[in-house]
Amino acid sequence: MDPSKQETNQKKASKTMAKKETQEFQFVVYNTMTQQKEVFKPKTPGKVCMYVCGVTAYDFSHLGHARAAVSFDVLYRYLKHLGYEVTYVRNFTDVDDKIIRRANETGEDPISLSDRYCKEYNIDMSDLQCLSPTHEPRVSDHMEQIKDMITEIINKDFGYVVDGDVFFAVDKFPNYGKLSGQKLENNRAGERVAVDSRKRNPSDFALWKVQNLLTY
Repeated sequence: MDPSKQETNQKKASKTMAKKETQEFQFVVYNTMTQQKEVFKPKTPGKVCMYVCGVTAYDFSHLGHARAAVSFDVLYRYLKHLGYEVTYVRNFTDVDDKIIRRANETGEDPISLSDRYCKEYNIDMSDLQCLSPTHEPRVSDHMEQIKDMITEIINKDFGYVVDGDVFFAVDKFPNYGKLSGQKLENNRAGERVAVDSRKRNPSDFALWKVQNLLTY
């Protein structure tokens, strides 16, 4: 056989094999709900929406923040590499008790303080070569939507009001804990936040809190 033809045939065979391998490739991820690895199938073919919980901006970034940012940056890049149209959203919590306390300690406006640390965070993540998310919403920019959502939760009897504070009633949601694999009866009150005797269930959590100036 003519060597040039043989080389051409080999190249064609290599391309065919590479194309076949690409078609047979399956992106497998761990599904926390089912607790097993599964082939990734987006709800909308060719498109992926990725939401990542961001930082509470009251101080400079630490190693834990960097680990999370880099981990999801790798996922974001890889999904784009696979050809998906990715919408990556990572929020900033810029309204929080910790922010108010820190602002009172420094004599700053809480929103100004959190804005400064949001910017510092983005500088740090940029230094780590992380790509910027598609959107970076802040709590302070969406207060009306948050209030509307909480009102709907209360109207549907999934939330209740005590002294102006609003709590989510976990007993009203049978699947609560299913994603984490934790049973409600195994939760230990007071481990993470102080016990609040006003709650119907110790596991109920706050959706909205009235600012008590005496506590800051």
